[in-house]
Order: sequence, then C-alpha cells, then structure tokens
Amino acid sequence: MKKTIITIVIILASLGLIGFILTKNKTENEAKTAIVAEKNASVSVKVDTVKTEEVSLDFVSNGNFEPIQELKFSAEKSGKVTQVLVKEGDYVKAGQTLAIVRSDVINVNAQNANAVYQNAVADYTRFENAFKTGGVTKQQLDQARLAMVNAKANLTQANINVGDTRIKAPISGFINKKFIEPGSILSGMPPTELFEIVNVSKLKLKVTVNESQVASLKVGSVIKVGSNVYPDKEFTGKITFIAPKADASLNFPVEIEITNNTSNDLKAGMYGTAKFASNQQKQTLKIVPRNAFVGSVSSNEIFVIENGTAKLKKVTAGRILGDKVEILDGLSNGEIVIVTGQINLQDGNAVEVIK
Repeated sequence: MKKTIITIVIILASLGLIGFILTKNKTENEAKTAIVAEKNASVSVKVDTVKTEEVSLDFVSNGNFEPIQELKFSAEKSGKVTQVLVKEGDYVKAGQTLAIVRSDVINVNAQNANAVYQNAVADYTRFENAFKTGGVTKQQLDQARLAMVNAKANLTQANINVGDTRIKAPISGFINKKFIEPGSILSGMPPTELFEIVNVSKLKLKVTVNESQVASLKVGSVIKVGSNVYPDKEFTGKITFIAPKADASLNFPVEIEITNNTSNDLKAGMYGTAKFASNQQKQTLKIVPRNAFVGSVSSNEIFVIENGTAKLKKVTAGRILGDKVEILDGLSNGEIVIVTGQINLQDGNAVEVIK
C-alpha cells in the first residue's frame, strides 16, 4: 500500500513538471513569434538626408548623331542598267553620274524629235515670209506656229528622257547602300531602289531636356558636344531646333547641328553628349536624390521617416539637376527621406533602415 502511494506521488510530480516545462516553452515561443511578426511587419528601406548644397546648374543630355541629309531614291522610268560608276563608301557630289541606263531607243527618239522640230521651224519661217506678201492666210500661219510649239515640247521631253538614262546624285554625300548592278532591270511601277546617300559633313544630335532646363536654351546658342568614341575630342554645335511642345515623357526634344571635322570622324548613329553650360554661377540649393520621389518627380510626393514609420509628404520640386532635385517647399534640412523601397510602402508603415 505504501509503495503504491509513493508511485502515485512520483507520477503526479512528473506530470506537474512536464506541464510546467510545456507552459514555459509555449510562453517563450509566443514571445519569439511576436518579435518575428513585429520585425516582418517593418518594410526594409534605404534613406538619405535633406541637405543644402552648392550645385552647378550646368547639365548634359545624351542622344544619337543623325546625318544632316539622308536620301534613298528610286528609278523614275524603266530600263536596263548598263554601267554602275560608284561603289558603297564612295563620296559623290550633287549632279554626278552614278549609273547609266541603256539609251539606244531613247537617243533615236531624241534625234527624230530634233529633226521634226527643225523642220517645223523652217516651215514656220517660210509661212511667216509668205504671209507678209499675202501668199498664205493668217490661219495657215497660226497652224505652222502651233506645229512648231508642239515640236519643241516633244524635243524637250525627248531630251529629258535622254537625261534620265544617266542616273545622277541628287545630293552630295557618301554612298551608304547600292541596290543595283549592271544588268539590273529598272521599273517605274513599283519604283526600283537605286542608291542611299548620306551626307555627314554636318550632323544633328537629337537630345531631350526637361521643363526647367529648356527655359534657359535658345536657338542659335553654341554648345559643346562630345562622343564616347573620341573622349579626347570636343566638337562645337549650334542649337537649331527647340520643340514648342513636350513629348509623351514630358521632355522637350532639342536638335544641335555639328560641323564634322575634315576626316569625318563622327558617324551617323554614334552616341553623343551635349554639354549645356549655364550662364549662372553655382547656387546654394536644398536638394534630395531624384529617386526619393514616389513614382516620378512630377508626382511631388516623398516618404520621410518619423519615429520609425513612413510618412508621405507633399513637396514642391524645383529644377532637376542630374540625379538630384531642388526642393522649394515641404521639407527641412536634416529630414530623413526614403530613397528605395517606396514601392512596398503605405503611409504609416513601420520601416527598417538598411545601412
């Protein structure tokens, strides 16, 4: 009996100890779970500080060089090519013969048209003299004059056709592509492509600038231009066009004309940089990183950190200065702004700063 009581006591003590351990473990696990949940509720972000800096108002904009003239032209009449006088890469002048089309029949037609015209001139001269003496009527003289005028028109057209047998360059430049060879049959409908000519004696650099930058630009202003291919060379350009209307991205297209050097180092399609110099000295401005803005600069919204939480603020943005933006109103020096992680944020979310 005594042994039974001792056994029961031991069992009850063991069960109590086990219950105590399980309860303690549950409490510890709940505490850990609460800590993890609290940590997981925080959004990881990177930050920067609002500060006042001395900044230059100079800026650059990148684009691609385009030829000042580019022309792909086609045959106006049918015929068979007998000679091609140029090859790709050759420089040609406006009016230079590039190819010759078979002209036997055309030349014969031109000779016949010339003979008819000379005969019409002789007839008119004869009728004119006869009219003075009363030998022909006024109507006969008018008919002779009409025949002479028609013959001259036919001769002019025949001479044009002869000229069409010599395909000439409409502009000066380099033969970029040649689409015909001796023996090629030209067609007027649809027109056969002949040559592509590119003039790179001057080029256009097309870039875009934002609204705060475009206000300081004027047509005719001289701009320094660089190329990644020639880092040690600098070219001089002139603004020839400023768009009166912004494009879909709210930027303004600007065209800069550059005179190529004598060796035509710049090629159409190369990457170029326009260096816009401001007339103003450096200014002290309140700035934030451009990527602090939610969405784009035009949204004028920025998250700041207050007491460990994200707060969305409305600000007034000024000029865009490369990767920085001027702040006119809405932020104070020393405030902490969020620069990455905004996509996961809502106003009032807890945040964890990534160092």
